[in-house]
Amino acid sequence: MAKVHRDPYSGDRVVVHKSRGGLMLAAIVVLILAIIGILFATGFWKADVRGGDVPEVSVKGGELPKVDVDSKAVVVGTKKETIDVPTVGVKDNGEE
Repeated sequence: MAKVHRDPYSGDRVVVHKSRGGLMLAAIVVLILAIIGILFATGFWKADVRGGDVPEVSVKGGELPKVDVDSKAVVVGTKKETIDVPTVGVKDNGEE
């Protein structure tokens, strides 16, 4: 699909081509899924699974590993400090 319009700055005719390939692909996928759903719902296709066993799984209890952790103490506090702040000046450069 092509869209034709005028450029507001130069007045030239501009043709913009837009592709709708993604929309078409999505529509085809939805259509295929709908057809497959209808075939299963009407019984035309059916999945008959026979035989086989669920595998047996045995789980034995266990123990968590023993961990000995020695952490350091964190002490948070405040104290009063005096800090010398430099004086900043601006030179005039001879201008008024």
